[in-house]
Amino acid sequence: MFSNYLIGLREGLEASLVVCILVAYLVKTGRRDALRPIWTGIGIAIALALGFGCVLEYGSQELTFQAQEALGGSLSIVAVGLVTWMVFWMRRTARHLRTELHGKLDAALVMGTGALVATAFLAVGREGLETALFVWASVHAAGDGTPRPLIGVALGLATAVLLGWLFYRGALKINLSKFFTWTGGMLVVVAAGVLAYGVHDLQEADILPGLTSLAFDISGTIPPDSWYGTLLKGVFNFQPDPTVLQATAWLVYLVPTAALFLAPVGFTSGMGKARTPDDDQAPRASEAPQA
Repeated sequence: MFSNYLIGLREGLEASLVVCILVAYLVKTGRRDALRPIWTGIGIAIALALGFGCVLEYGSQELTFQAQEALGGSLSIVAVGLVTWMVFWMRRTARHLRTELHGKLDAALVMGTGALVATAFLAVGREGLETALFVWASVHAAGDGTPRPLIGVALGLATAVLLGWLFYRGALKINLSKFFTWTGGMLVVVAAGVLAYGVHDLQEADILPGLTSLAFDISGTIPPDSWYGTLLKGVFNFQPDPTVLQATAWLVYLVPTAALFLAPVGFTSGMGKARTPDDDQAPRASEAPQA
């Protein structure tokens, strides 16, 4: 449940910050008339993400067992690729996000209503589709048949919306660079577990070999149905009896990815602009409308 809460919080906060920046900029520049197209684009993006999640969940139920495992394994690997790209992208661009969105919004204001809808849709829609896919892959990997993973996601999204609103009102400031670094690091660990389960699904589908070759089996020490076994599985997608191929995929992904992610980041941007403390903060209170 915690891993899914983390996914909802991380992805939801990215989307909330995008919405916060777009809305605050329009209010600050006196363009409240452009808020309706922005909210329309955001609503379409949310509907698309929910629809995509439903297609993944209910569409896969009509498939045979092998087809379900093949689909689950393939999409798990795709989800790991997307979330890995996302955490590295956000770590690199978080401090420039406000400037980038302002530039896109200025261009959209010149082009008209359709461009505003498209700008909001594209800004939020990518986060929504990534969230739907990674949540589905994570829930599929957990496979406990309970609503707890979805409850975790919902709580994470609710927390993200609350934080986004507090940022917008200027009531809360955190170092977003550090926040995304810590949560990104934890998501890399979660992604490694999702990748291992994806490999197992492909083995179940007879696409990859080695289903019966176990790397180790510590089920006697950490029973899967124990509270701590359930906790480890829910948080890290831990499996006490992985195959050799699963364990190899987990290590080959986690070690270099974590090393690259935790490597020091330069103090200047690619254009040579000096980094300032305000770059790591949420939209400032001065950008929010006065009560």
